[in-house]
Amino acid sequence: MQHKILVVEDEADVIDMLGINLRAAGFNVVTVGDGATALARIRSEAPSLIILDLMLPQMSGLEICKVLKSDIATRHIPVIMLTAKAEEVDKIVGLELGADDYVTKPFSPRELVLRINRSLRRGKDKVPSVEKLIIGQLTLDHARHEVLVNNQSVELTATEFKLLALLMDRRGRVQGRDRLLNDVWGYESVIDTRTVDTHVRRLREKLGSLASYIETVRGVGYRIGDGEPE
Repeated sequence: MQHKILVVEDEADVIDMLGINLRAAGFNVVTVGDGATALARIRSEAPSLIILDLMLPQMSGLEICKVLKSDIATRHIPVIMLTAKAEEVDKIVGLELGADDYVTKPFSPRELVLRINRSLRRGKDKVPSVEKLIIGQLTLDHARHEVLVNNQSVELTATEFKLLALLMDRRGRVQGRDRLLNDVWGYESVIDTRTVDTHVRRLREKLGSLASYIETVRGVGYRIGDGEPE
């Protein structure tokens, strides 16, 4: 199956470069130059993945990401942000809104293709042998793709779900940030461990009263204990 990649970008040279490299990598590429048109095309064409520039006419990439991740029909589509900005805040805000990854311009086309393939593979990982994980008042059901906090369902992105499942499956064992980058994001080398911290922070917010189930091991990483928060 040929994956359809929707590129939302308004710079002609970047569009040309992406089109050439992504088609060479075997993807079906669709390009859009503004935010409003992008939303319409996403809803009508259901792409496999979206490459989203932050600086766009009519709507910013952050606004588009927020709309996509708040809509049940589109929240599952992986989003990789492109940004010429080096400021930390732009990357963090994008990840907190639900983007799966980001690439800062100028970027390597080979690296971007690698990140696209990693993102597309995340949703195809094998389901662990234990389909339902229960720790205290937290339940994760692989078969239903559902997470319950105090018997109430909470909505997680695909990456958040996988991150939580991994931590629960490895209950009590500390998972280093580099290990999480490899097992959740599929990166074989450490690219930016702040990605892990951002997703953990967002996951804790969604867990609400059970946020403290995810323990920080200073200087190492994270773990989930036995469901008895301090």
